[in-house]
Amino acid sequence: MKQIESIKNKIYTLENLEQQLKVWAKESKKIVFTNGCFDIIHQGHIDYLAKAKDLGDILIIGLNTDKSVSEIKGKNRPIQDQVSRAIILASMQFVDSIVYFSDPTPYKLIKAIQPDILVKGADYKAEEIIGYDIVKQKGGEIKTLEFLEGYSTSAIEKKILSS
Repeated sequence: MKQIESIKNKIYTLENLEQQLKVWAKESKKIVFTNGCFDIIHQGHIDYLAKAKDLGDILIIGLNTDKSVSEIKGKNRPIQDQVSRAIILASMQFVDSIVYFSDPTPYKLIKAIQPDILVKGADYKAEEIIGYDIVKQKGGEIKTLEFLEGYSTSAIEKKILSS
């Protein structure tokens, strides 16, 4: 049970995360932020998150709540509840923190975190990424990462539904 508790300790409320951010700031840690639904974890997610972590010292994931996943992906989603998704993500050695958000975008979360590096998939242009203005204003970087070809939650969902 100690392992599960250490995993759960990576899952923060915004208030608790703000305290931890102060600690990381004192340690001069470079904060990387990304966000998503991460409904069915697959190799593409692992590749993307590992690459994101390589860009800095601390990887924070903004995780869509169940309600926001349903609003984005449709009434049959999420397939896994937010606690399950958070625990799976937090169990990855290169993930330092998970924080839920239920707003339509992670803008408020990015504003509160003030990451040094904001990361999204290469299907976005840097200027279109939510939080671009916040990170650029503080002198941070916006990075886009190529997806691992052939891996997506939508493709997995299609495969399951066609069985």
